[in-house]
Amino acid sequence: MSLRLSIDEDSGVAVVTLDRPERLNAIDLATARALAEMWRALRFDDSVRAVVLTGAGERAFCTGIDRDAVVPQPGSPYMQDDPLLTVGPKANDLWKPVVAAVEGMACGGAFYLLGECEFLVAGVEAVFFDPHTTYGMVSAYESVLMAQRMPHGEVARMMLMGAAERMSARRAHEIGLVSELTGAGEALEAAVACATVIAGYPAAGVQGTVRALWAAKEASLAAGSAQAPHLIALGNLPGEQQGELFAARRARGFRVR
Repeated sequence: MSLRLSIDEDSGVAVVTLDRPERLNAIDLATARALAEMWRALRFDDSVRAVVLTGAGERAFCTGIDRDAVVPQPGSPYMQDDPLLTVGPKANDLWKPVVAAVEGMACGGAFYLLGECEFLVAGVEAVFFDPHTTYGMVSAYESVLMAQRMPHGEVARMMLMGAAERMSARRAHEIGLVSELTGAGEALEAAVACATVIAGYPAAGVQGTVRALWAAKEASLAAGSAQAPHLIALGNLPGEQQGELFAARRARGFRVR
């Protein structure tokens, strides 16, 4: 299974784990479908009052779309099929609080997930980056989602510097992307502790608050996302050229700030 779900019935906390550590928890098409199905199923499970989302292993929370995934695209620049658009809880109408526990790398398409979590807890060795521009791709949906969580200059730097730079967990904590910084390997425990507190409150009030917080962001998210399909179609290099740049990635270094 590419996805694991565990539920503590006493606390009301569910833990959703991306379980492809051998692929750095990259999301293939089967995992994308499984995530959507899981979020929608959790809508109907009243025993679950809060959720923690994490990734298996120490190397990565998630590295976005699996490079081997084949996604046919319409010929129009105004239409695009993006399997990651449906991997998040909000995209599936789940208004239960979701806390992310991040260890290792969180990059690229991982922001589709992190952008729909209420807040992030990260181990001190976690890093955040978006390699799209390095590989001749437009960072569109990722940029729109992260613009809701980080100061504009920090988002711009992350997206434009691409694979040349990674934001440390400490810097992410300083700018508010990460709400709590833990020791290495301790993010899940800390996230579950937060989720347990939240799950102990009356569910209707908690879910209403989640919905209100998201409503404050919806207008700008919708406006930004509306631009994404044709910006991606116009700005992305052909797949073959992207692949060449991706294959040469190990020759480049990066700095952590």
